[in-house]
Amino acid sequence: MRARKQTILGASLKNGQYDTMTILRRPKVEQITGLSRSTLYAMIAEGTFPKPVKLGKRAVGWRESDIADWLDSRAA
Repeated sequence: MRARKQTILGASLKNGQYDTMTILRRPKVEQITGLSRSTLYAMIAEGTFPKPVKLGKRAVGWRESDIADWLDSRAA
């Protein structure tokens, strides 16, 4: 079986593991997913979108791997 390697959102994926952990801020997540801010937060409340990681008092971001996994699950 061939080792799975591909690039998703700029991160290198090898055997299901990402080489680096990149944090994406909300505007980038909106751009990648095509969802609006209100839709993102509504889906988080429903449990159908990954929760953000708290970066500071008033800052959050999403793990790039979580967003890539969510996109993969939507394509299936």
